[in-house]
Amino acid sequence: MEADWEFELGPDAQGLAAPVIDAGWAGFVDLERDPTRVDHLPETAQLPGLTDALVKLNAAGSPVWTSKCDVWAKLEAGEFDLDEMDAPPGHSAHAMGCYIDLLPRKDQPWVEPEMAATVCRELCRHLRAVPLRCCRADLVIRRAFILPNAANEQPECLGVTAYLTSCGASSADAQRTIQTALAAFADAFVSKRR
Repeated sequence: MEADWEFELGPDAQGLAAPVIDAGWAGFVDLERDPTRVDHLPETAQLPGLTDALVKLNAAGSPVWTSKCDVWAKLEAGEFDLDEMDAPPGHSAHAMGCYIDLLPRKDQPWVEPEMAATVCRELCRHLRAVPLRCCRADLVIRRAFILPNAANEQPECLGVTAYLTSCGASSADAQRTIQTALAAFADAFVSKRR
C-alpha cells in the first residue's frame, strides 16, 4: 500500500491559511462515548468499511479519536494519480476516496510538530508493508482545535487528516480496495501505537 505524510501548518504560496481540524464543529458525533452512533453517519452508508475503521479508531485502546470524515464515491481522472496508487493498466476506470480527521487522546496531545511527524512516519512505514495495490494513504499534519474544556477554552494541538484513495476496473473493485485499505489503516494505527 502506498503511503506518505506532510505538514500543512502555515499559509500557502498565496498567503491563504492552511485548513484546521475543528473538533467543535456543529455536526460532531462523539464516537468515543457512543460508538453505536457510527451507524447513523451518512458516510458509513456510502462506505460500509468506514464503520469498522471509525469504531476501532475511537475505541478505548486507540491513541486517537475521530472528529470528522467524508466520502467521495466517485473521483474523476484528474483527481488522483494512477502511478501513486501502484495500479496496473486498466485499473483507473473507477476511483473513490475518503478522509478522517484524527486527534490525539487528551492525555497525550501532539503539541510539537515532531510528535505528530513521528506518528505519521511510523504509520506510513507499516502501511507500506501491506501488500495492497490500487490505493494510497496521505496523512496531513494540521493545527487542530479540540473540544472546549471546563473553562470553555478550546485548546489547540496538532491533528492528522488521513486521506485514503482507491481505484479499480469497476466501482465495486475500488470500493473493495478502499475498504481493505481502511481496515489496514485502522489496524496499523491502533496496534502499532499501543
